[in-house]
Order: sequence, then structure tokens, then C-alpha cells
Amino acid sequence: MPTSFLCTACGTGYPPAEARPKHCPICEDERQFVPPPGQGWTSFGAMRDGHRAVVAYDGKFLGLGMTPHFAIGQRALLVRTPAGNILWDLIPLVDRGIVDIIDGLGGLAAIAISHPHYYTTMAEWSEAFGGIPVLTHAADKAWIQRPGDHVALWDGERREILPGLTLIRCGGHFAGGTVLHVADAHDGKGALLSGDILQVTPGCDGLGFMRSYPNYIPLGETAVRRIAGALDGVTFDAVYGAFWGRVVPADGRAVLAQSVERHIRWLSEDDDI
Repeated sequence: MPTSFLCTACGTGYPPAEARPKHCPICEDERQFVPPPGQGWTSFGAMRDGHRAVVAYDGKFLGLGMTPHFAIGQRALLVRTPAGNILWDLIPLVDRGIVDIIDGLGGLAAIAISHPHYYTTMAEWSEAFGGIPVLTHAADKAWIQRPGDHVALWDGERREILPGLTLIRCGGHFAGGTVLHVADAHDGKGALLSGDILQVTPGCDGLGFMRSYPNYIPLGETAVRRIAGALDGVTFDAVYGAFWGRVVPADGRAVLAQSVERHIRWLSEDDDI
């Protein structure tokens, strides 16, 4: 019987098949990694049976995670608006409990994903909510491992998906690397949901810009300046990274400027300090 297999290193889901995939292109790319023991696989059913959802507020947004730790370990964010709800980024787990919670809060109009590392089980997520669209940037189309009617590619630099919710292509980590601007969040001061296109540092007082986080490959000056330029004119106070607790709670615009300056300065720093 065909089985939906997931990579245990990155959580990417693959089309149902009789046998597990031979390799995971996401992990074989230099931005991710194949673990020393080799590529690992599990079924969607086994992953679901072995994990449970964690639902809690992270800053001003409701976060969705899973326990025990699986794959990359990111959490998703539910963005609620009068015009409809959006789920930002994904976790591999979707089950009846998660669906009931989200439906009780108004359901989902769409899912939006920052970059390919979080595509994960987007086909199952879409199906669980009646076939809603999963918005991903067209520049990253080649990284979609499970294409289908659920995938809604968008192109260009910005797209408003609901009033006050705008996708912004920043590039950097991936060519189609996207952030979500929530204009009315934080008492109208705005929030940026960044995944790890702008990675919130452990102290929640800085941002990192990397081609690969696990392999420590930094982005160059041109890419970092492009990220900053893509956010020109965007008003935001808070920045929400990809993991629990990684939230810059205020002064996000200043933190971005300082982080860009620091990153570029150390790219060209010659002194041994």
C-alpha cells in the first residue's frame, strides 16, 4: 500500500509510494545536511502517532509546535484577522486535535510558507482544511517535493494575501525566501514574521543572515543589503523567528539596521580582535 514518507532530518513530505525515497534533495543541499548515520525516513502515520501538538502563545500570536522534537523543530504561527486566518510556516504534524483548535478559532483561509525547509507536510495540511491554498514563492518551485493542486505559486516582490497581511520576498537564505508583514499587530506598530530568512538570535536582540544555519555559511553583503532593501518602507516593531521564544519584542526596525551593519562590518573586518 502506498505510504507518505517523511525525511526525519528536515521533515519534508514525499508523494505516497510503495518504497521510501532513495534520497532527500532538501537535505543533500548545502543549506541542510544528511546526518552522519545516513538519511532517515518515517511514515506520516508513524510520525503522527508518536508525537503530539504543543499549542501556546508566543508573543502576540498563537504558536503550534510538536513534541517530542522532530526534524528541524520549528513552530508555526496562526495569524487571525477579521478577513480570515493564515497559518504562517508549518510543522510536520497535523491531526484532528490541531484541526479542531484552528476550526474553533475561525479556520484557515490559506497557508503561507517562508522557504523550502518548512514545506514539510503541506499536502496533508491543505487537505485537512478542505484543500486550502499553500502559498510559496515561484522562485523556489524546484524545491517542492510534493506538487499538486494545493500549491499556489506567487511571483514578484510583494503580495497582499488578506487586508493588512503582505508577503514580501527577501531572498537570501533561498531565492524565494519570504517574510510576512502583519500591519495591525502589536497595537498597530506592525510585526514581521520572518521564519529564518531573518533569524532571531538567542538573545532576541539581533538578527542573523545565513545561506546555511547548520553549516555556518554566511550570506554576502549583496544578499544582506537586498534583504534590508526589500523591507524599505515596511513598518514593524516586532520580529518573530522560526522557533519558540525567538521574538524581538520591540524596536525591530532598529534591530534590523544594527544587525545588517554588524554582519557587513564583520564580512570585511581584517583585524584580529
